[in-house]
Amino acid sequence: MTTVAGRDGRGAARPLLGAGSTYWLLLAVVCALLIIGLVMVLSASSVAALAKQGDSYAYFKRQLLWVVGGVVVMLGASRIDYRRWRRLGTPLLVAATAGLVYVLAHPAAVSAYGSTRWISIGGVLTVQPAEFAKLALVLFSANVLTRKARLLGDVRHLLVPVLPLTMLLAALVMLEPDLGTTLLLCAISFGMLFVAGAPLLLLGGVGALGLAGGMGLIMSAPYRRTRFFSFMDPAADPQNGGYQFIQGRLALGSGGLLGVGLGAGRQKWSYVPNAHTDFIFAIIGEELGLLGTLSILLLFVAFAYAGVRVAQRAPDPFGRYLAGGITVWIVVQALVNIGAVVGVLPITGVPLPLVSFGGSSMLVLLAATGMLLNVARHEVWSVRRSVIATTTRTAAERRGRRTAGRAPSRPARGRPASVRTTTRGGGHRQTPAQKAKADAEQTRRAQGVPSTRTPRKEPR
Repeated sequence: MTTVAGRDGRGAARPLLGAGSTYWLLLAVVCALLIIGLVMVLSASSVAALAKQGDSYAYFKRQLLWVVGGVVVMLGASRIDYRRWRRLGTPLLVAATAGLVYVLAHPAAVSAYGSTRWISIGGVLTVQPAEFAKLALVLFSANVLTRKARLLGDVRHLLVPVLPLTMLLAALVMLEPDLGTTLLLCAISFGMLFVAGAPLLLLGGVGALGLAGGMGLIMSAPYRRTRFFSFMDPAADPQNGGYQFIQGRLALGSGGLLGVGLGAGRQKWSYVPNAHTDFIFAIIGEELGLLGTLSILLLFVAFAYAGVRVAQRAPDPFGRYLAGGITVWIVVQALVNIGAVVGVLPITGVPLPLVSFGGSSMLVLLAATGMLLNVARHEVWSVRRSVIATTTRTAAERRGRRTAGRAPSRPARGRPASVRTTTRGGGHRQTPAQKAKADAEQTRRAQGVPSTRTPRKEPR
């Protein structure tokens, strides 16, 4: 691993996709989630597919096609330099906004479950513009925050245009209506501002306003009020608003530690609504037990760790904002879905990312994951100057010790070889003249004759 010192006193060490690279951890987590998702979609959707399509594998086949296509997109995006995606932010934002306006105004838009969210393509595929709006918000915000890096100390430049743009997209999505995606868009914007270094007091104020607005939206519609009060007390309305909460908990509770067995779950037989989409986590708990649900949680914890690590090691601000935004998006969406299934959050209709059945959602999520993987390919490890100096000093000391332990290979300059005094044993070797003079001096001393040596002058 090569270390190069920079102007800021730090070194940049690139792992080159070695064992310490976050790329492989992130890729392994995503592949594990996709495989588990395919298996559980097959199990959870077989009953509904047989009843509605006449083929138990109908939903699984569609999901398999979307996953294969999404993986191709993910691997392609992971090979493209993430800095090139800066140009895509504005065009994608315009296209997503136009799509959101289309589903609200055009009569050909597809409606389901009381919401109009999809655009039909050829009568075969449906696309949800709100999913593309999430990715557009991340790319556009990352680009804007990077360009305004020197102005982020000013609150006006920090919030504009990220906050007004988020409010526009959230308003269009809320008109569909889709409260879950609206909350996710706000969470993405909040996370981007946090990564950009917004003051905690400002973030607290924005968060408080967001919570107040969310409560206002919940209370503004009768069905949302029913869902909220059913979340507070599901047993008060067990056949209507609290039905899905109760059935989800029954599925989780009946699984025990190891589950009833893959494919042997009973709640998917028209007991748990949306078993293969929003409530697939409940089916995982029933068929794979506590160990299965904990595995899903640990995988998303590993994803969060890898995403934060990639953001910290990104080589530039755009990579840091991009990685941070994508990580916040996927992790918060997973927490909202799992929280709704276990009953600690209201039901918002948000699917479990990379696991639940879905077409455009899966495609967009894997495209965003590919961008995150590319940032991981460019990650650098920062090494402070003190560490570099300590390492250099230690190496120099080792070299000095090795040099000091060696015997001189040749005499010092200016002295003939005949007067060398140092020997291998540490003693002294005299020349014949010096030996004769020393013997004469010893004889005089024995006879009491004064020495002929010049006395040494004492310092004054």
